[in-house]
Amino acid sequence: MHVPDGFIDAPVSAAAGVLAAAAVAVSLRGARRELGGTGPHTGLGAERTAPLAGLVAAFIFAVQMLNFPVAAGTSGHLLGGALAAILVGPYTGVLCVSVVLLMQSVLFADGGLTALGVNITDMAVVTVLVAYGIFRGLVTVLPRGRRAVTAAAFTAAAVSVPAAAVAFTGLYALGGTTDVPIATVFTAMTGVHVLIGLGEAAITALTVGAVLAVRPDLVYGARGPAKPLELRTSPLAGPAAAAGEREPEPAEPARPVAARRSTRRVWLAGVAAALVCAGGLSYYASTSPDGLEKVARDQGIDAKAEEHAAKGSPLADYSVKDIANPRLSGGLAGVIGVGATLAVGTGVFVVVRRRRGAAARDAVPEAAGDAAPPRHSPESA
Repeated sequence: MHVPDGFIDAPVSAAAGVLAAAAVAVSLRGARRELGGTGPHTGLGAERTAPLAGLVAAFIFAVQMLNFPVAAGTSGHLLGGALAAILVGPYTGVLCVSVVLLMQSVLFADGGLTALGVNITDMAVVTVLVAYGIFRGLVTVLPRGRRAVTAAAFTAAAVSVPAAAVAFTGLYALGGTTDVPIATVFTAMTGVHVLIGLGEAAITALTVGAVLAVRPDLVYGARGPAKPLELRTSPLAGPAAAAGEREPEPAEPARPVAARRSTRRVWLAGVAAALVCAGGLSYYASTSPDGLEKVARDQGIDAKAEEHAAKGSPLADYSVKDIANPRLSGGLAGVIGVGATLAVGTGVFVVVRRRRGAAARDAVPEAAGDAAPPRHSPESA
């Protein structure tokens, strides 16, 4: 659903750019809490969330290269807003998808430069807000457990894609450059993106379920202020647990022990999966136009589309210039894209995390200064 330059006029594109910039600014502040291990649904520390956030951005980039067929002559691909929000939090999720869109536009000429604000608003902000709102509502009322979280992820992702299609229709109604009836655009966009949403839902549910199976503590959406998600019985459970009785819960969960668990294996597995998707499986992706491209071509929305300013990029169209072999060219471009997105995304989140840590350290002396003076014992007097 990458909107090219020329689909939306300059005033609306500029307004969308301002909205996107504001959303990113708000997300930077919110991500400091998510990456810093504070807030009602965190409590695990930045040492886990920050590296995972960079990985999520790289993984979304990779999986977006895997277009899947959804109807005759039409394909779809992951948007990633739901997946990012559930794995690393809504604010960090907006930043993850925004990093992906920036890298795609600048390096691969995918999604217009002047339309970058439109794409961030549509594919990052709208999908995250809709998906995470639905997800939190469902996990609140469903029984706690891996199946419930996975089902909530499926439903949230499925709804987020047609929601983005509706948002594009609204932007087109405000600033479309061609004279196509809004009802026609709405019907065509929502119809095909309901189908694409099913593919998005399957990918999101499978990914969230896989992480839940091995490290449920790494899934932001599975945390909460109440009892954490439990997938197995502790081998240290007492006789009451063995008899099927419920043991009294400790006053404070043993989070310091969990915090020392390394994320290296999960990180390496995620990077390997992203490289395989972008560097190998992408060769077998559907070559049919995606939902927006198909609708734009059929309805004439693309009549005033403009050439991308980065069309001369050596990685334009997800292929390395001057490499004739399409498999090698596309695979190498995908690997470069994963590496670049991983580096930029991780860098952004590390900086955000450090700023959060610095702010917390600055607050300590101030808080200490407000503390009451220590009491003296009679002996010291």
